[in-house]
Amino acid sequence: MITFAQYLQRCSYDGLSKLVKDVVDLAQKCVANEDAPECTKSLPSIFLDEICQVEKLRDSYGAMADCCSKADPERNYCFLSFKVPQPDFVQPYQRPASDVICTEYRDNRVSLLGHFIYAVARRNPFLYAPTILSLAADYEHALESCCKETDINACLDEKAAAIKAKAKKISVMQHYSCGILQTFGERTFQADKLVLLSQKYSHAPFSEILKLLQGITGVYRECCEGDMVECMDDRAELITYMCSKQEVFSSKIKDCCQKPIVERSQCVIEADFDDKPEDLPSLVEKYIHDKEVCKSFEAGHDAFLSEFIYDYSRRHPELSTQLILRITKGYETLLEKCCKTDNPAECYGHAVEDLNKHIKETQDVVKTNCELLTTHGEADFLKALLIRYTKKMPQVSTDTLLEIGQKMTDVGTKCCHLPEDRRLPCSEGYLSIVIQDMCRRQETTPVNDNVSHCCSDSYAYRRPCFTAMGVDTKYVPPPFDPEMFSFDEKLCTASPAERDLGHMKLLVNLIKRKPQMTEEQIKTIADGFTAMVDKCCKQSDIETCFGEE
Repeated sequence: MITFAQYLQRCSYDGLSKLVKDVVDLAQKCVANEDAPECTKSLPSIFLDEICQVEKLRDSYGAMADCCSKADPERNYCFLSFKVPQPDFVQPYQRPASDVICTEYRDNRVSLLGHFIYAVARRNPFLYAPTILSLAADYEHALESCCKETDINACLDEKAAAIKAKAKKISVMQHYSCGILQTFGERTFQADKLVLLSQKYSHAPFSEILKLLQGITGVYRECCEGDMVECMDDRAELITYMCSKQEVFSSKIKDCCQKPIVERSQCVIEADFDDKPEDLPSLVEKYIHDKEVCKSFEAGHDAFLSEFIYDYSRRHPELSTQLILRITKGYETLLEKCCKTDNPAECYGHAVEDLNKHIKETQDVVKTNCELLTTHGEADFLKALLIRYTKKMPQVSTDTLLEIGQKMTDVGTKCCHLPEDRRLPCSEGYLSIVIQDMCRRQETTPVNDNVSHCCSDSYAYRRPCFTAMGVDTKYVPPPFDPEMFSFDEKLCTASPAERDLGHMKLLVNLIKRKPQMTEEQIKTIADGFTAMVDKCCKQSDIETCFGEE
C-alpha cells in the first residue's frame, strides 16, 4: 500500500487496494511455486508493471504515463521524478470524529490503520516504508491510551502533534540522505555514514561497523529508489542482526530490541550515542609517527582512510560529520604530498597543529553566531543573516531569502541552547540540510556561479564554502523602483510580526538594489524606517506623511 500510494498519489484508497491485492496474490502464488514465469521478475518491476496496467493512467497523471515506455531502471527513475512532496491535491490525514474513532479502532482496526498509512504515504512520497509503519504503530499506541481518557480529542490532539513533528523531522532527514547519495555518490555517502556509525557505536570493532555500513547503504539505496518492500525487509534484517549482538554494538539499544519489529528499527536509529570509550590511545602514534604510514596508505588508499575515519570519529562525538570528513580530506591531501618526498615524517610533522587550527576555526563560527543570537535576539540575528545572504545571492527571490534566513535562525535557536559538546554537530548538521535544500532549487533555477560551485564541488566543504562566499561581483542590480517605497496605513494596523516582515522585505529589496551598502548605511535606513512608522502612524493624514517621509 505504501509503495503504490507513493507512486500513484492521486489514486483512491479503494483503487489502490485492488493493486495491493494483485501483488499479494502473486506473492502467495510465488511462495507455492517459485519457478512460475511471473515470479522471476524483480520486486520494483512487479510494482511498476502493475502501475502501467492501470486504466486511464494518462487521464490522471499526464506525462507520467510516458514512463511506461522506458526500460528498467530508467522507467523507475522516470516515475520517481513525478513524485510530489506534500502535494496541494492531497489533504492531510483526517482522523474520524472522537465519538466514533474508538469504536472504529476496536471494530475495524485494519481499515482504520490502513487509511492512516495510505494518507501519510501519499502526502510523503519519499518517506521510507519502515518509518511510515512505525508512525502507524505510534498512532495505534495513541488510540490505545486516549480511548481510556474522558477527553479523547484533547488527548489525541496532543499525541498527533508529536507524531506529525516526528514524521516531518524524519522525512527531512531521509530526503536529505537520498540527495547526498544521488548528488555525491556512494563513496561520499558511505564516508558520511561511517563517521556517524563510529561516533554512535564507539565500542564496536571496525569490522562490525563496516558490516553495518554495507547494510545501511543497501537499505538507503533501495528506499531512495522507491523499492520500499526490499528496503523494509533489509532494514528489519539489519536491525535483527544488531539486536543479536547488542553487547558488541551499544548499551543504549537494549529497550529498542525488546519492541515489536515494526517499532524496533526507528527506535534503534533514534537511540543515543553510546558512552565514549575510555583510555583509547592517541592517534598521533598510529597516523603520524608510525614509519609505515605511507606504505599502508599507498597499499589501500580507501581502506586506510576508512580506518582513520573510524578511529577519529569514535574519539570525537562532539564534532560534526562534515568536519571529520574535512579533517580526513586534509589528512589525505597531506599524505599524497608528503609520501612523495624523501622525508615524509618531517613533511607532515605540523599535521596536528593544522588540524587543531581548523577545528578551532569551525568551533569559532558556531560560537560567534550563538553569541550574536543570545546577545541580540532572534530578530536581529535574522536581519544579520538576511544582509549576509542577500549580498551572496541577490538573484534569489525575496520570499526564498526570507525562508532560508528563517530556517537558519531556527537552527541557531535549536542548537545554541545545547551543551557545548552537542552544538557543532547540531548546527553544522542542520545547516547542511538547509544548504542541500537551497542546492536542490539551484538545479532548476540557477542562482550564480558561486552558489553553483559550492553546491557541486565538495559535500564536506559545502558549509564553509557558503560561509566564506563573498558578494556576487557579476550581479547587475535591477533599476530603482519607487513602488518599493510605497507605504500605506496598513503598516499602522499591522501586527508586530507583519510589521517585522515588511521591515525585512524592505531590507532585502534595498540590498538587492545596492549590494555594496555598508552596515552603517543599512542601520541608518532601518532606524529611519522605524522612526517613520512611529511618526506617521500618529498623524491624521497617514498617507501624505508616508509619501513625504
